[in-house]
Amino acid sequence: MVSETFINLSDEKKARIEKALLKEFSTYPLAKAQVARIVKDAGIARGAFYKYFGDLRDAYLYLYRLAMKEVHMGSPARLKEFDPESFYQMTVNFIDQTKNSIYFDLIKLHLSQNQAFLGDDKKQKDAFLNLDSQVWAAMVLTHEAIDLALFDKENKEKILKRYHESLCLLQRK
Repeated sequence: MVSETFINLSDEKKARIEKALLKEFSTYPLAKAQVARIVKDAGIARGAFYKYFGDLRDAYLYLYRLAMKEVHMGSPARLKEFDPESFYQMTVNFIDQTKNSIYFDLIKLHLSQNQAFLGDDKKQKDAFLNLDSQVWAAMVLTHEAIDLALFDKENKEKILKRYHESLCLLQRK
């Protein structure tokens, strides 16, 4: 958990720490990340790191949430009814925003290694289980399409076309 002490830091100091976190977590998977490199890059004491974050996992989750706030498409579950075009457009926007974001390498590492390392997020899992079946299927397709499109730039358009066709198949008559 991120401490109130960190939240209340000056914008300049917080930005310096966030920059060091981004460098570390964009370069190394969470399993190989080191507090020593972060504190050196941020110019803070090791004790300060643990005053701000419980551990590396907490620091990682803090940064990843920042990335998602910047580039995330928003929750399609908030849509009043399933609309393939809305899902598709939100996904394309997310992929484009991710590609152009300072968080691109962080997100790629998250999808390829850190997501599995972190394990299941019970709160997110419970939220998914409570979705309408149609929306749940669209969310599963969406996450897979994002993963494929970010890692296979050559076939991005084919992947997105197949994703769009699949979403349309979910449309109830």
